[in-house]
Amino acid sequence: MQRSSALFLLLLFLLTSLLGLGSSSSFPSNINIGGLFPTDSHEYEVFRFALSQHQEVPKLVPQVDMVDTGSSFAMTYAFCSQFSKGVYAIIGLYDRKTMNMLMSFCGALHVCFVTPSFPIDTNNQFVIQLRPELQDALIALVEHYKWTKFVYMYSSDSGLTVLQKILDTAAEKTWQVTSINFDTLTEAAFLKAVQDLDNKKEYKIILDCELERLNSILNLIAAQRKNLKNYHFILANLGFMDLNFTEFRKGGANVTGFQLMNYTEPMVSRTIQEWLEFDSKDLKSPKRRLKYTGALTYDGVSVMATAFQNLRKQRIDISRRGNAGECLANPPAPWGQGIDIQRALQQVQFEGLTGHVQFNEKGHRTNFTVSVMELSPSGPKKVGYWNENEKYVSTATYTHTLNETIGLQNRTYVVTTILESPYVMLKKNHEQFVGNDKYEGYCVELAAEIAKHVGYAFRLELVGDGKYGTRDPETKMWNGMVGELVYGKADVAVAPLTITLVREEVIDFSKPFMSLGISIMIKKPTKSKPGVFSFLDPLAYEIWMCIVFAYIGVSVVLFLVSRFSPYEWHSEDTEEGVEQQSQNRTPSPEPSQSQSQGQHGQGQQEKQEKQPEHTNEFGIFNSLWFSLGAFMQQGCDISPRSLSGRIVGGVWWFFTLIIISSYTANLAAFLTVERMVSPIESAEDLAKQTEIAYGTLDGGSTKDFFRRSKIAVFEKMWSYMKSADPSVFVKTTDEGVARVRKSKGKYAYLLESTMNEYIEQRKPCDTMKVGGNLDSKGYGVATPKGSALRNPVNLAVLKLNEQGLLDKLKNKWWYDKGECGSGGGDSKVRPSMSYPAGNHHGEGIPVNLAVLKLNEQAVLDKLKNKWWYDKGECGSKDSGRKDKTSALSLSNVAGVFYILIGGLGLAMLVALVEFCYKSRIESRRMKQIIDAAMLGSTVTRMGSGGENGRVVAHDFPKAAQTLPCMGQAAGMGLSTTGM
Repeated sequence: MQRSSALFLLLLFLLTSLLGLGSSSSFPSNINIGGLFPTDSHEYEVFRFALSQHQEVPKLVPQVDMVDTGSSFAMTYAFCSQFSKGVYAIIGLYDRKTMNMLMSFCGALHVCFVTPSFPIDTNNQFVIQLRPELQDALIALVEHYKWTKFVYMYSSDSGLTVLQKILDTAAEKTWQVTSINFDTLTEAAFLKAVQDLDNKKEYKIILDCELERLNSILNLIAAQRKNLKNYHFILANLGFMDLNFTEFRKGGANVTGFQLMNYTEPMVSRTIQEWLEFDSKDLKSPKRRLKYTGALTYDGVSVMATAFQNLRKQRIDISRRGNAGECLANPPAPWGQGIDIQRALQQVQFEGLTGHVQFNEKGHRTNFTVSVMELSPSGPKKVGYWNENEKYVSTATYTHTLNETIGLQNRTYVVTTILESPYVMLKKNHEQFVGNDKYEGYCVELAAEIAKHVGYAFRLELVGDGKYGTRDPETKMWNGMVGELVYGKADVAVAPLTITLVREEVIDFSKPFMSLGISIMIKKPTKSKPGVFSFLDPLAYEIWMCIVFAYIGVSVVLFLVSRFSPYEWHSEDTEEGVEQQSQNRTPSPEPSQSQSQGQHGQGQQEKQEKQPEHTNEFGIFNSLWFSLGAFMQQGCDISPRSLSGRIVGGVWWFFTLIIISSYTANLAAFLTVERMVSPIESAEDLAKQTEIAYGTLDGGSTKDFFRRSKIAVFEKMWSYMKSADPSVFVKTTDEGVARVRKSKGKYAYLLESTMNEYIEQRKPCDTMKVGGNLDSKGYGVATPKGSALRNPVNLAVLKLNEQGLLDKLKNKWWYDKGECGSGGGDSKVRPSMSYPAGNHHGEGIPVNLAVLKLNEQAVLDKLKNKWWYDKGECGSKDSGRKDKTSALSLSNVAGVFYILIGGLGLAMLVALVEFCYKSRIESRRMKQIIDAAMLGSTVTRMGSGGENGRVVAHDFPKAAQTLPCMGQAAGMGLSTTGM
């Protein structure tokens, strides 16, 4: 009985062994696995490499289709083709356009799809997702940095799930999140969106997209040459060390990201080395570094190989006997063994290239760890890690603040500048020097003094495009020195860089080291050659005309008063003639009547022959001669006798004294002062004329000033400049100065007053500054936004100003080295430090920008004029130029003409009084009424007896003939014979 029992057990054991052998032998030795990869993809290369590394039994045999993962038709055809060939599982990539189709096929046919693509939120257990989900790690990192306001820029492929998680968390924690979808933006639209974020000061940004696209975005941002030191980017991607930060690092941005592969693990390093040594003839593209998506593919092959090995060990039948059919059958025929493969795949656990590989019941990665990386100046470095149990753990020791402070003394900074005399110039023998020693000038010494006070080394570099810095209105790109600061090519700009509103928005300025304004440069007018009649220049034309009329008027008045005044008449008889006439007129004893008649007739004849003549020396020609002699200060042989005549002579002598003295004094000034007449004196003069062209530097703050100005005069000037043909703008200041010198006074150049003053002191000394400054501004030392050098540089500039070194530097390079003699003394003024500058000791940028804007809009000047001059109590300010010698105008000597006219009027009145007085005396003596006497005198004076007014006495009574009024004829003096 016992032997029978033992025999039965032996037979049962043999039967069980035979059945086990049969079952083991039924498991296929070759496992067909499908592959869906884009053509020449990195994942396909790694897939082939992984298959070469897994040669264990059962051997994985690939059935690969190179397809367009974004084409639903191509993916459907490839999937069904592989299903009909009897593949046990498929590994590959999908796109957001094809993932739903793949999910549907896998769920209906029970075919497992292992993918390194972006994870999706699905309950389909037949999709094995190799890539870990990042939303929890991303939320933890945002919380660690205490972000409450940020921008989330994502791709629709992988970002929608993360976006939903972020929005849910934002609602709980009251975050302000701005979301931007990459897929809806063109390249230009993306750049505009970035610019808008910059204007809004949105500096915290999350970028979530695939590796290739993320690289393109970073390069696009870096290509804008922006200064990114204020920005903090979090890259929601697991391949931080696969990204190229060569150009992006120059912007100085803070960059944080995630890294799935740990390159320090020996197994990872060994596999990467084998990958680099792997040589496959099928690979058409050159060998590339193993990326994290390739590592996920490698781990996917390992998952499949391990799962099928486990199935073989468990002796599970997975044969496709009769089940390989049409995937599009309706209803679909699911593969019965698919569920066993799905369970085997989900149960795999091992340490792969991407860390611990394990899946949950939904086919998602679990129990994984990702490293948190930051971009440092030396490259990527690990600052922490995240896993499901510990969440975010920081491992960094933040000593960067101390390092930056120490680095200020240990680092060589790039100082950008521009060749501009006298700020930066090449030495005459600069070929013999290297580095900073090649240059000299105001800014070179200023940069050295600042570096000395701050305590850092520097290297001078000339700006590449030779411009100061403006923003292109179309591309919004900055050029010149401002662009080099904005895009991280330089650390400091020490140059004649004007502090303006638009520049202050993108870079920081120190306090101004020099104050200035826009001024006008013209060619110095040549000294006018003296003309033939240049001796007439001291007096204005109208004065000379008035002198001529005054001369004629005085002569006529003198002639008239001499005729009317009886005191200007006198007899020309000698004493002997007078005595003879008296004897002849003595009465004798009366003869007879006949004798008496004869004697009377004889006496009458003698009387006619020897009548006394009365003369007046001031005829019309003598009056002209007297006036001319007095005006020439030579005198005359005749002079007035009457009071009225002497009044005329006196006021004429006074008139000539003032006129001759004024003429002599102004003539001396004209002979000693160089006469140069400037065609323009102010911006108003330029604006209202078209003969003289005027322009500015193309690409500088002066051009921007006119473009943005709202003042009518400057708007008119800008309208002319932008439409002028040929162009009035110049590329460099030297070109503008040369154009002024060659234009023969037909071109005016608008530039900073300091440069204008400097050029005026340089040979050939043929330029000059005219008018006052058009505005008020300053030069400042510029640094990038948020630079650690901002405050130290600003304090150094203030210290240099208080020590007087800035004044010494200006006097040294402007006047001590001048070539045109001393000049511009008023320019040696200590620069005012009250001009508004950048934000230097705090975050008062909005206030600072407001002050700059008010200054550029001339509001500050209007306020000053309002409270200083418009409300002044002492009259308007005298802004006229008093250093210019000009001809005396009529207003300067009008008073002497008034005195002359008054004197002439007085003389005529006195002459009338004299005439009336003598006439009254005569009428009394001759017992005539005064009217008859005046009438008789007037009739008597109506004739002209020649130049000296000679008249013959008529047959009046003897007593009457001796009267001046009746006997002298110096007035009008018409004799009887004359009538």
